[in-house]
Amino acid sequence: MPPLSLEKLRARIGRGDAVPAIVLEGADAYLLDMCRKQIVDAFVPEGARDWAVARISARETGWEDILQRAQMLPMLAPRQVIFVEDVQSVERLGDKARDKIVEDLEAYLASPAPFTVLVLEAARLDRRQKFGKLLDQKALVVNLTVSGESLTEFVSLMANEVGVRIDGNAAAFLADILNGEPARMHVELQKLAAYVGNSKRVALADVEAIVVAARRNTVWQFAEVIADRKRDVAFAFLDNLLREGEEPIAIVGAMAWLYRKLIEARGLPATTNGYQAARSLGMRSDAAENALRQAHRIAKKDLLAGLAALAEADSALKSSNPNPRATMEFLVAQLTTRPAA
Repeated sequence: MPPLSLEKLRARIGRGDAVPAIVLEGADAYLLDMCRKQIVDAFVPEGARDWAVARISARETGWEDILQRAQMLPMLAPRQVIFVEDVQSVERLGDKARDKIVEDLEAYLASPAPFTVLVLEAARLDRRQKFGKLLDQKALVVNLTVSGESLTEFVSLMANEVGVRIDGNAAAFLADILNGEPARMHVELQKLAAYVGNSKRVALADVEAIVVAARRNTVWQFAEVIADRKRDVAFAFLDNLLREGEEPIAIVGAMAWLYRKLIEARGLPATTNGYQAARSLGMRSDAAENALRQAHRIAKKDLLAGLAALAEADSALKSSNPNPRATMEFLVAQLTTRPAA
């Protein structure tokens, strides 16, 4: 069956109907926690959660034990929810062990325990393997992502959760610079809520002051090195960023945002001043002036190629088995390649 969206999962479990198995596919911590809470709220009374909600690691517990647990009647509760983490670890087993798990799971899903909701958590499933195909066919698969058109509304809902209201342009900007990752957006919204205090309103300037200012200089400096095609310097710069604890996915997200702004800046009239650019680009005037200066140092085709390379790096970093440093070094090599004469 086709994967469900978060909204459709909410509607499905909201009815309280029995759901034998749910697959939560994705690695975003905020979305995982949100779905876990919704599932528990839908199926287990609050007073019974200490003994009717269990968490098990598929990497540390055999699947025979997991499925036996699923078939045990819950204590003092009409239903139980069993969360199974690290489900994708099955794909790394040998053929014989993996086939046995698929066989046992298929038998269970053919006649599931009516009092158990089995929730399988996987960063990403390989649909080429029998295990992934079985779950696609027999379980309720939920993609833990928020689509682009829903991101602004989702940020607004998260802002309400932390007790503030966020302007529409500020919500869109926050989603853009944080690569649409709910867990990171939630953390930054908590900082913004403390920053705006009693006003309870987050504006675009607040996002720029708190979220962007912390890494703006770093990003611009990195962009300048790349624009100059100084590969050795860029590798040293990257090494320093990683040593200081910068997350590769955060670097890629910030660079992608910057590249999009540079492409937009190239399209502005040559007579555009910093104030006009700030309005067009949705940036503060000093950042907009910097974008205008930098935009014409990199050819448009190189900016577009760089944006594509950043998208590939983002996908690689979100894969089930990423090598962050190798991915970032390959990205730097791509971005600093000198155009052919």
